[in-house]
Amino acid sequence: MHDFLYRNSELYAEGVPVRRIAEKVGTPLYIYSHKTLLRHIRAYQGAFDGHPHIVCFALKANSNPAILRVFAQNGFGADVVSGGELFLALRAGIPPRRIVYAGVGKTREEITYALKSRILMFNVESPDELKFIDSIAGDLGLKAPIALRVNPDIDPRTHPYISTGLRKNKFGIPIEDAIENYLIARRLQNVEILGIHKHIGSQITDLRPFVDALKRVIILADDLRRHGIEIKHLDIGGGLGISYKGDEAPPEPGELSKAILPIIRGYGFNLILEPGRSITGNAGIFVTRVLYLKSQKGKTFVIVDGGMNDLLRPSLYNAYHEIIPVRRHRRRRIVADIVGPICESGDFLARERELPRPERGEFLAVMSAGAYGFTMSSNYNSRPRPAEVLVKGNRFYVIRERESYRDLIKGVKVPDFLR
Repeated sequence: MHDFLYRNSELYAEGVPVRRIAEKVGTPLYIYSHKTLLRHIRAYQGAFDGHPHIVCFALKANSNPAILRVFAQNGFGADVVSGGELFLALRAGIPPRRIVYAGVGKTREEITYALKSRILMFNVESPDELKFIDSIAGDLGLKAPIALRVNPDIDPRTHPYISTGLRKNKFGIPIEDAIENYLIARRLQNVEILGIHKHIGSQITDLRPFVDALKRVIILADDLRRHGIEIKHLDIGGGLGISYKGDEAPPEPGELSKAILPIIRGYGFNLILEPGRSITGNAGIFVTRVLYLKSQKGKTFVIVDGGMNDLLRPSLYNAYHEIIPVRRHRRRRIVADIVGPICESGDFLARERELPRPERGEFLAVMSAGAYGFTMSSNYNSRPRPAEVLVKGNRFYVIRERESYRDLIKGVKVPDFLR
């Protein structure tokens, strides 16, 4: 559910015409709805109310500081996978004791930063990393709070690039090796075992993989208890999907809670959730302007000013995003590839898509772009990254200015011998 709707054939973001924002701010750009964000935040809060829990928003989905401030003001924590994400979470006002840190390649500098920041816990991905964290914590005279990320070898039935819970994936420790690694952790002097972490993937539209993975993790928790290791935090990850085409029926947070809370009842775990896409995905759109139409040998291309450097998901995952005109009209429908200006054949927003024939200068809205949109953008082809806008009611706010050409050389230094 979202708040990007037509009124008299004009697409609105809450109470503001999208066309007005695009004309004022320029394109390409991202637009987010504050009302939609709050609705999705409250859906998670209500679903798990009554059970000890922390909802840690996954910054990899959307890390704009203004968006993060919305989460901070509403009691959310953060799931981070880099020192930069930790910096942004703390700067947004998210308390360190509500931050968990995952990721397979944590550096010394990042681990040190997280330890000094007193985060809730590290989700440790390998035996080598466990020992490295212990060593760094010892150098600092600190105890590192940890959970081991276990790989339950459960198929999340999603795109292979965003599947993380199978044995062939790079993430986590095989669940059959978990006891051995927890016993190693217990012997280390500078770590404190607090939890278990699992995350099986993203854009999951079926609860069965969640439930199957959780049952395997509960068996592990029982085994750990028999070894004298008590688990305080159970981090079940994130991954709930959203509707991109309109015909999907992904589970709501309330359905997730009904499926998993009975399984953990009586254990006394503090539950940690790491949603990302399910909160911000449908809370944002990507707006692009039509530059040209091109037809050749029966093939039609709609060339727009937004490319794969701005919104990578279609090119990277062959992902589907609904694309609609910002101003609805009744022109004849065509079938076309909607492509960007990047010098790559893989630069497209949609292929063989049926849509009303647009004209030069008109705007198109790429729906469900609030997650893994701007965070995956780049300066490829030396293109400045797009602006971001947050709408609240009848007002809109630029929350990230469009980059300029001068931003492309920020920090660049030319050696004296080239001057």
